[in-house]
Amino acid sequence: MNDILFGCIQCGRCTGGCPVSVRSALNIRKLIYRSLIKIKNKSKDLGIWECTTCSTCSIRCPKGVDVVDYIIDLRSDEIERGKVQPQVRDTLESVFKFGNPWGRIREKRADWLEGNGVRILQPGDKTRFLYFVGCTPCYDTRTQEIARAMVRVLKTASCDFAILGIQETCCGNEVKRMGEVGLFEMLVEENTKLFKKFDIGTFFTTSPHCFNTFKNEYIDLDFVIEHYTTLINRFIKEGRIEPRGKFEKRVVFHDPCFLGKQNDIYEEPRELLRSVPGIELFEFERSRERSLCCEGGGGRMWVETESDEERLAVTRVKDAAVLEVDVIATACPFCLLTLEDAVKTSNLEDSIKVMDIVEILDEALGLKDEEERVPEYQNTRSSDSKQSQ
Repeated sequence: MNDILFGCIQCGRCTGGCPVSVRSALNIRKLIYRSLIKIKNKSKDLGIWECTTCSTCSIRCPKGVDVVDYIIDLRSDEIERGKVQPQVRDTLESVFKFGNPWGRIREKRADWLEGNGVRILQPGDKTRFLYFVGCTPCYDTRTQEIARAMVRVLKTASCDFAILGIQETCCGNEVKRMGEVGLFEMLVEENTKLFKKFDIGTFFTTSPHCFNTFKNEYIDLDFVIEHYTTLINRFIKEGRIEPRGKFEKRVVFHDPCFLGKQNDIYEEPRELLRSVPGIELFEFERSRERSLCCEGGGGRMWVETESDEERLAVTRVKDAAVLEVDVIATACPFCLLTLEDAVKTSNLEDSIKVMDIVEILDEALGLKDEEERVPEYQNTRSSDSKQSQ
């Protein structure tokens, strides 16, 4: 890693652009300087666990230094020495024991389905589309709504899709960014073996974090990997999904860091929102590659740190209030949870709602209401598992 750091010219653009440096001890320039002059305990008191691995620093670096990989290396050193917070240790232990960072048992991983008729793949099965739900939408009650909305929207497209059910396990994106590279490599091996049991055409995810690691860090997958926003946007363009109901709201889109900054997906989420009749779409002043991080990445969903400064999600919500929007739309379970919490702490629940894009599409299509009216909905809209559309 030091060979890469030698490119650093100590300009400070990384620290100057770091969203959490304004509210924490994190100082990337100083960290790199300490490494270059071989100071022992180089990460001491410089807030390496504050980093959200959003990649703003790497984007801003004029010399192309991969700062995020450097932070991961520093965290890995801390883990090897056993110098980690109990929250970090407990989260990693939960992934090792249960296959998810929430500490929930595997047998409950598919409970979010609530009897909805979705095919669960068995070894040897073939599917045109595999929906990888992810740990948070499987277990967190709020983001389970995203997964259920996804199923309803997919059924309107009459596509052959399936899920893994309780066979699904953590992708490892946050595990790696917390520095536990050995556990990440174990998850890669286990998941790759699991996926090879099936004939998968396209693999898509709820979370940009899952999408990022499967697309960029798994090297032996032989199927197309997408985030749901690109897939559903394509279905709309092909006429397989027709948003006809209106969603008459003022909406601003929050770019998830792992979707935009790290994978350059900016247009598809906006095209999806524009396809919904009635939406008046706004932009944050800090959007796209300049989007303000919500602080949910890099393991920060499970690692609490103290600060007297305002949380970034609160700043983001206040920016939305200035725009006088009704809805903050996003396409990431972590972003949704952090922003929704910020809305509550800012006492803006009566004026601003946080929604995932697929929830907006689901509401515009009236699918949840239809499902509640017609118990056999899942049967009337279920795709034929033998289809290969």
